[in-house]
Amino acid sequence: MALFDFLKKGGNKDAELYNPVEGEVIPLEEVSDPVFSQKMMGDGFGVEPENGQVYSPIEGKVVSIFPTNHALGLELDNGIEVLVHIGVDTVELEGGPFEIHVSEGDKVSADTLLATVDLAALEEADKPDTIIVVFTNMDTVENYNLSKTGATAQGEVVGEISST
Repeated sequence: MALFDFLKKGGNKDAELYNPVEGEVIPLEEVSDPVFSQKMMGDGFGVEPENGQVYSPIEGKVVSIFPTNHALGLELDNGIEVLVHIGVDTVELEGGPFEIHVSEGDKVSADTLLATVDLAALEEADKPDTIIVVFTNMDTVENYNLSKTGATAQGEVVGEISST
């Protein structure tokens, strides 16, 4: 480490990534929506949920809540932006099956319940219920590693990410 590296924005900080919902963690390439699986929005991972309680996948803060409540924007302390998208093509549901439990500016951790989604309502609307976590400003990501896939408990560490 060079003498003045600590002055750089972000400071190369590593951050742990947590499973936001009880279920099966999958690589982003396996998500059914091509916008996400082809990494057009950034890299990340998906979770096939066992229940509708969606917690924060990071320690950071809430920077935006979509008007339709189907997605939230979070930010790590190191500046990496995180999109938490609930389900596939769920913007069309206009907020119906989603309840948000946080506000913009709130600090969040793996213990913070972000949202509750009615999985039965998604099934009834013929919408996949995959929870998608994507890092939208990949130009600031130095390293991303998804180290755990498969059946995983909510709050369990599934990877790490560091900023440039």
